[in-house]
Amino acid sequence: MQGSEACCEGAIRAGARFFAGYPITPATEICEKMSEIQPKIGGRFIQMEDEIASVGAICGASLAGYKAFTATSGPGFSLMQEMIGYASMTEIPIVVVDVQRMGPSTGNIYTAQEDVMQAKYGSNGDRGVIALSPGNVTEAFEMTIEAFNLAEKYRTPVILLLDETVAHMRQSVTLPDTGNITVIDRKKPSGAPEDFEPYAPDEEGITTMGVYGTEYYSHLTGLIHDHSGIKSNDADTAKELVTRLNAKIDGAVEDITRYKTYMADDADYLFLSFGCSSMSCIGAVKKARAQGVKAGLLKLQTIWPLNGRLIREYAANAKKVIVTEMNYGQLAGMAGRYVSDDKLISMARINGELFNPAELAEEVKELAGRN
Repeated sequence: MQGSEACCEGAIRAGARFFAGYPITPATEICEKMSEIQPKIGGRFIQMEDEIASVGAICGASLAGYKAFTATSGPGFSLMQEMIGYASMTEIPIVVVDVQRMGPSTGNIYTAQEDVMQAKYGSNGDRGVIALSPGNVTEAFEMTIEAFNLAEKYRTPVILLLDETVAHMRQSVTLPDTGNITVIDRKKPSGAPEDFEPYAPDEEGITTMGVYGTEYYSHLTGLIHDHSGIKSNDADTAKELVTRLNAKIDGAVEDITRYKTYMADDADYLFLSFGCSSMSCIGAVKKARAQGVKAGLLKLQTIWPLNGRLIREYAANAKKVIVTEMNYGQLAGMAGRYVSDDKLISMARINGELFNPAELAEEVKELAGRN
């Protein structure tokens, strides 16, 4: 199946029963597929007038008790940023699929991985961010389920950073039985409704979400608010809220981190990559190993929060860490916090053409010859 189809299958298996979106290449297939599936399973589909309305609609659906998501590409993702920030502040669990293409502005529909930093810093203010990135069609299915589970568990928007290549390529996929899929649902309130505080956190900093229309009343505002959800001008309340919005994500980095390795344990030359670029790296590792060069791959599936410990540990024994990505070096800039300058090599590409595994292997061979 196509990567976009796998994403839709994952969303349905995770329990998504509401989709609102606006067509944009290369994410239109997700919109089309959900328009076919949702009415057949008792879900809801609505094509909105634009991307701003689409993310607003899924926020409303989530508050009404639905697992909800939308899909877009870079230009539409830009339009959604204010509402994504609102969902972060009000702790509404939603999933936003960004099928990346070249930019800035409307750019081009060629494949790219240029929205890494936008996923983290696109909307104003400080808040913890979860962003996942699948590296093939099977992972598009798996990571979509993970996105919904993490959104529900941490009561936060989750960004799924697909790219044009993974979304449009076709691979054979074995989908697990429904009974073998872990599905996480949001924590629901209990106790007397009159005592319910929608923003009173548990020991992990997670709040309990009341469903609108039930006896558990929830006041909603994008302003700084206290545990009851009412606006507050108190400095201590502001500090507590913003600290918690960051800490509940960044403090759970080990739980949120998803990654895969390929011949990385003894690698002298370690590729650090994600998404479509990681597929080229696997081919490069095979070719380099066949030529006697110890290459390996650390493939990040969780981009945010970025796990510095993971990068540091796998980079420790490598002679060089080669960050391979289809942007201007966004991941490399962050990896530089955890890898010394003399080890780090940024191999960034912004022309819309996928990395050639043979060329990458040759680059590693030349590095090995100089070291």
